[in-house]
Amino acid sequence: MKVTYLIAAAATTLAFALPVSAAVDADAANKLSKDNGCTKCHSVDKTKKGPSFQKTAAKYKGKADAEAKLTEFLTKSPKVKMDDGTEEEHKAVATKDAAALKNLVQFILAQ
Repeated sequence: MKVTYLIAAAATTLAFALPVSAAVDADAANKLSKDNGCTKCHSVDKTKKGPSFQKTAAKYKGKADAEAKLTEFLTKSPKVKMDDGTEEEHKAVATKDAAALKNLVQFILAQ
C-alpha cells in the first residue's frame, strides 16, 4: 500500500513540475494580424501575395529557434523577395504587447 501512495505522490509531483504552456488564443492572434494588415497578404491556408501561415509553419517546423526568428522577422521590417523577383519591405507588427506578439507567433507556428 505504501508503494502505491509513493508512486501516486511522485506522479503528482512530476505532473506539477513540468512546464505548462498556455494555449494559443486564436481569436486574439487573428485580430492582431487583421489589425496590422497581415491578412492582406497572408491567410492561414492559402498563398496570397505572401505565403500562408501553414507554409510559414512548415518552414520553421522542428527548428529550435523558430519562435525567435519569426518574432524578429515580424518586428524588424526586413526586405522580402516576392514571387515575381521584386523586393518589398515587410510591414512590422505594431504592438508593444510582448504577450500578444508571442501569441501571434505561436499561432502561426501552430498551423
